[in-house]
Amino acid sequence: MDDSSPRSDVSGVPDAGAPPSHGHWKLIGPGIVAAATGVGAGDLVATLIAGSRFGYALLWAAVIGCIVKIALAEGSARYHLATGSTMLDGWRSLGRWTSWYFGIYIIIWGFVYGATAMSATALPLAALFPFLPLWAWAMISGLSCAAFVAYNRYEVFENTMKICIGVMFVIVVGVAILVGPNVGEAIAGLVPSIPEGSAFYTLGLIGGVGGTITMASYGYWVNAKGWRTPAWMGIMRLDNRVAYVVTGIFVISMLIVGAELLYTAQIALTNGDRGLLDLRAVLAERFGGTVATLFLVGFFATAISSILGVWNGVSLLFADFVRNMRGDTGSRVGLEKTPAFRFYLFWLTIPPMVLLYFGRPFLLVIIYGALGAFFMPFLALTLIWLLNSKRVPVEWRSGWLSNGLLGISALLFIVLSANEIVRLFSGG
Repeated sequence: MDDSSPRSDVSGVPDAGAPPSHGHWKLIGPGIVAAATGVGAGDLVATLIAGSRFGYALLWAAVIGCIVKIALAEGSARYHLATGSTMLDGWRSLGRWTSWYFGIYIIIWGFVYGATAMSATALPLAALFPFLPLWAWAMISGLSCAAFVAYNRYEVFENTMKICIGVMFVIVVGVAILVGPNVGEAIAGLVPSIPEGSAFYTLGLIGGVGGTITMASYGYWVNAKGWRTPAWMGIMRLDNRVAYVVTGIFVISMLIVGAELLYTAQIALTNGDRGLLDLRAVLAERFGGTVATLFLVGFFATAISSILGVWNGVSLLFADFVRNMRGDTGSRVGLEKTPAFRFYLFWLTIPPMVLLYFGRPFLLVIIYGALGAFFMPFLALTLIWLLNSKRVPVEWRSGWLSNGLLGISALLFIVLSANEIVRLFSGG
């Protein structure tokens, strides 16, 4: 690998140089992008259902899930900053098998995710503006996001994602406050327990909220921000922690809504993204049409941020994959301008439209969950391998805490992956 080239610049953004001595909070951004991308509509439904079935009993699992995601995202970005290379460079150094695995996976995942994401975004739009059918809103969403990602630079993309997560956060936390959390039961829910029948939901809360393949995109967004040397390690860690604390509050708020609004009234939701439309009806009956409409706006912000984040971040991963397969060891500047980046934007947007004609888009969430589960064990295990190897300078290798959290993550996601495959083939 030629490290004399500009350090992992994937956006063309000028190098930010040394970090400033103050004003660190103003620099926060890539972590927000990663968090907004990782929390999708399906995650919201899973959290709501957990709250509706078990009340506050699984609150501890949501907190642990955020800690796990902090470790994974930090490991990915630390590899970028410490080595001056990218995750794809690291994976390829482990052997050609990683490239074959990743290449096959990213093609299959992108096709399924494209349809899932467009359908999820179309659901609130079709509810708010019923003059167009669901499939039309899905196509408009996909094409609009692809055009936005193709023609805007990282700064505009990041600011848009911040607006989305701001809207998501204010509306969801506002609804949680409106339903009135039971503080005593919430505190009790921080004590680990696994009620009967809750094992699947426990694993889902820990492992399912906050991203799958997009966790590996975080390092690329860190580089796009202009952070490319170990001098930015402290800023990156602050950025990452703030983002997942926000995610934690967001997830806990959804659990509160499920516990207070649904659990106490024994109201069941539809599985998949359509469950959020069920919640809209419950909110309309309890608090009126304005609150229900605002919730749909939050639903849309959640779904559109996932599309934008994946269309940008995973396309960068694919472009870097192609660069690696060609054996290009030169500059990584401008990956978003390459034919490979634009091909993957096309792949995420156009071919998946065929799946929209099945007429039951929420079923795609189940398939996506099964495929998405495969990537997390791969990411956790390879991060442990890379971050404890000579590829990383001694001072930036993983310590006992990082190794412990990554190890727990790997074990957790192996169990989740096996569980998803069993559910898929058993028709559960």
